[in-house]
Amino acid sequence: MNGDYANKKHVQKQVIYDKMREMIVSYHGAECFKISQGDLTLALNPISKDSEFKPPRFGADITLITANLPDFNGREQTSRGDKESFVITGPGEYEIKDVFIKGFLSEGPDKKINTIYLISFEGMNLCFLGALSNPVLPDETLEAIEDVDILFVPAGVSGTLDPVSGYKLAVSLEPSVIIPMYYTKQALEKFIKEGGDKVESIDKFVVKKKDLEGKESEIVVLKEE
Repeated sequence: MNGDYANKKHVQKQVIYDKMREMIVSYHGAECFKISQGDLTLALNPISKDSEFKPPRFGADITLITANLPDFNGREQTSRGDKESFVITGPGEYEIKDVFIKGFLSEGPDKKINTIYLISFEGMNLCFLGALSNPVLPDETLEAIEDVDILFVPAGVSGTLDPVSGYKLAVSLEPSVIIPMYYTKQALEKFIKEGGDKVESIDKFVVKKKDLEGKESEIVVLKEE
């Protein structure tokens, strides 16, 4: 009896542990994503109040901004009450709350500065291309982008990568999963067509490292919250 009880408690603890290690990715329009794992929340390119897109309504421990444009630079949106988000706005190396981030200079719309971010925590490697407009990346950046689990790529709005060049670049980086962002309906359809498979959109992407084993550039489309 005691053995059964102990085994049950072990299973319950394992379930709780696995839940804590799950990464939850939700999409909030434009290039705005909320990424949560346990008690940690990241905001990627939160939308500002000056954008035509709807600003997000969630707080974050860490906020990453790739380009100083209204669709991406809503840093004021991710601090809540007394909790101020740690905001990163450019190239460099950062370590916050056991999250390791590297930023690389790239070209955005109208030749403005865009930063590509590599984000590593809890054994997962994410690459966020942001408002990238030029698919030709410097060798230094290409060498750094390796073993990517989840890649976020723009797909055809306001001077960012068009669906074809966006897909080709994404596949060349060999991620397990590709999440398109910043697209029109027609652009998204073209992006998916490049992949050759039918893709159904989902509410959230809930994933653990082991779930990605064997996946090669699988497209995941998220519904906007």
